[in-house]
Amino acid sequence: MIDILIVEDNKEIAELLCDFLRAENFTVSVADNGEKALSLYGKYGARLVVLDVVLPGMDGFAVCSKIREHSNTPILIVSAKTEKDDKLKGLILGADDYIEKPYDIDIMLAKIQGIFRRRYALDEITESDLRINKSEKTVSKGGIPIDMTAKEFELLTLLIENKGRTLNKEYIFGQIWGSDSDSELQTLTVHIKWLRQKIENDPKKPEHIITVWGVGYKFI
Repeated sequence: MIDILIVEDNKEIAELLCDFLRAENFTVSVADNGEKALSLYGKYGARLVVLDVVLPGMDGFAVCSKIREHSNTPILIVSAKTEKDDKLKGLILGADDYIEKPYDIDIMLAKIQGIFRRRYALDEITESDLRINKSEKTVSKGGIPIDMTAKEFELLTLLIENKGRTLNKEYIFGQIWGSDSDSELQTLTVHIKWLRQKIENDPKKPEHIITVWGVGYKFI
């Protein structure tokens, strides 16, 4: 799933907003018409849709209505149509907010970040270039999804949620596999190796998952 789908037929505006959002570590896709927007949304999904109203073909109001038929994804309408009736129509169709063009980019970023904090903060952990979504059980590095097993995901989440703390091997094993598991402690060592291969720039010289000899591991 991408973070933000921008639906904007003005190429210059779309590229400018993309640059600012990607600098904030959001993953972004752009559609320049309503039909393409719905196709991208149906294929990949999005955590937020930034939606212009005046589009070639299907307009933004129709796109908003279609998305709302099946999803409660936040929708931020951005439009030069500033009449009260237009704003009311967008909000009635299910948009979460309506911003007039031209807009201040700092205010736009603040609104977007506010939406993400309110909607996703409890579900997401961001650490360096890693993003962990606890409800969807997904991990990405630099915006690129990483395939992980359930145990790898649980182990990474446990380490990150205890950042800076050295966790005893027996404690980690008990939390992830259970104290009465048939697995052996060596299983933890193997999973640590696999995690390093997936998230470290150089698994042989880990910068994040650190071995504390004779004790266990910690995430820094």
